[in-house]
Parts: sequence; C-alpha cells; structure tokens
Amino acid sequence: MPMHVKDSQNDSPPSDALTFNMYSSQKEPKKVASFSAGENKPSDFLRIFYEGIIAGGIAGVVVESALYPIDTIKTRLQAAHGGGKIILKGLYSGLAGNLAGVLPASAIFVGVYEPTKQKLLKSFPENLSALAHLTAGAIGGAASSLVRVPTEVVKQRMQTGHFASAPEAVRLIVAKEGYKGLYAGYGSFLLRDLPFDAVQFCIYEQLRIGYRLAAQRDLNDPENAIIGAFAGAITGAMTTPLDVIKTRLMVQGSANQYKGICDCVRTIVKEEGTHALLKGIGPRVLWIGIGGSIFFSVLERTKQMLAQRRPPSQNSTPFKDQL
Repeated sequence: MPMHVKDSQNDSPPSDALTFNMYSSQKEPKKVASFSAGENKPSDFLRIFYEGIIAGGIAGVVVESALYPIDTIKTRLQAAHGGGKIILKGLYSGLAGNLAGVLPASAIFVGVYEPTKQKLLKSFPENLSALAHLTAGAIGGAASSLVRVPTEVVKQRMQTGHFASAPEAVRLIVAKEGYKGLYAGYGSFLLRDLPFDAVQFCIYEQLRIGYRLAAQRDLNDPENAIIGAFAGAITGAMTTPLDVIKTRLMVQGSANQYKGICDCVRTIVKEEGTHALLKGIGPRVLWIGIGGSIFFSVLERTKQMLAQRRPPSQNSTPFKDQL
C-alpha cells in the first residue's frame, strides 16, 4: 500500500518503512530501519514469503510473455558462429514450456528474496543496506536456479531450432545426455545470474530508497517502471559477456565443443575475436531494460494489491521495502 508522511497530529511511530526512518531520526539516535515488532512473528515471515511467491510468479509470467521474441533473437545472435545468419521465424518457439518453468522460478526467487532482504536489513547497519540487497538477490537467484537452469536449457535449445516442443526437448536431452544435460552450463549460469540478480535488485532498491527520501512519498507505477528499466539495462550490459558464455555452453548439446567456462572464453576469443563476447548486447539491453520496467512495475502493483486484501490486523506491517 502507498506510504504516507507521518501525520503531525499523531505522535505514535508510523508503521511504514519510509516514515519510520524519518520518525526515528527525529526521536532517537539512528537505528537500522525495520517494520513493527510484530514482523518477527513466524506468521509474518510466512505471509511475506507467500505474497512474494504470488507477486514474483505473476511478474515473471507477464514479462516473459511480452518479451519472448526479443529474447529469441538475442539467443540466436549469441549462438551463431562467425557470420552465421539469424532466422527470424518461430520467435515464440518454446514459450509455453518456458512459462511452465518461469512461473515457479520467479515465484521462488521473490519468495526467498523478500523475507531474506527484510531479515538482512534488520541485521545490518543502515549504511550497509546495499549489501543486504546484494546478498538477498544472490540468495534468491541461487534458490531459483534449480528451476531456472533446466528451463533455460530447454528454451534455448528450442529457440535455436534443436527441438519442436518442450516435452520432446526434455525427453531427448535426458536420453542423450542424462539428467545432467538439463543442467548444462549450470556453472556459467550461476556466474552470470547471481551477479546479475544481486546487482539489478541492488540498483533498483537503492534508487527507490533515494527517490522516496527525496520525494517524501512512495513511488507510483510509472516511476517504478523507469527505475526498473534503468536497473535492468545497466545490469544487462554489464553481464553480456557472461551471458554469451552461458548461451554457448547451454546450446552445444552432446557435441561438447567447449570443455568448460575458461575453454569457452579462449575458443570464442581465438576463433571470433573479443567482440564476440558482446554478441547480442543490443537485444539483451533492450530486452532486459523493457523487462525490468514491466517486471518491477507489475511486482510492486501486485504487492500493493495483496497488501490491500490483508485482514486489518495485519495492515500494521505493510508488504513494502525497508529503507
């Protein structure tokens, strides 16, 4: 629910994060910002986890459905060797199967990220809030990777024309490569996605904190979207080389052209030049920038809607970010 500046006629501490910070800075020495004491209850942790799962799942499905064609083009650009041509047909190939993985992966990520973030914010000094966001993002990414990696492998094999359907892809990958084939490129995936998740969510959260402090109010949907787009685009550009490596390792299949991350980097640079590590940076920045805009605006709106549906007894601990 939107946060409001504390009413000057009410001297009791407000419950939301922004005004709690303002209040505590006036009444007593600065402390780590937190929700009300009731948030320590197990029921509050479960509520935050539950609401995070719902909000994350919805946001993940919306953004994946909207931007899947751009992701397909990006994948084909990165998978192409040398001057290979890019096929622009079947840009929605594998969408249905991918959504089956995106839904639980996004739900797990946000469901783990939100309570972890709030726990760390209460444990860390206030000036280390960025570290709390970085750590929570990495932990959320690690938890969701168990679902995200097989989903990514199947999606990218279908995007590059290896298989016609998700069930066929899973069946043939397991038959030819074993179950470990569904986790091809797992190390490179973590190498890319853990820093990506940590940095993107840290940038987003820190920008929101700064904006709310300056504006003395909560952000509206367009403002959340703009900050989300900026955080996504910057992080997407920074992690493009890692994404190229991850894509090459995931789509190589049983051919085993690359023996690992280091061998993949050496081979790409030797055969195609260092510029090949930036393949697909344009579509990637566009895709993640727009995706960040959609994801974070949908995420925040869903969290607000869920907060409004809570019983009155739980409204003292709104499902909002802490400062």
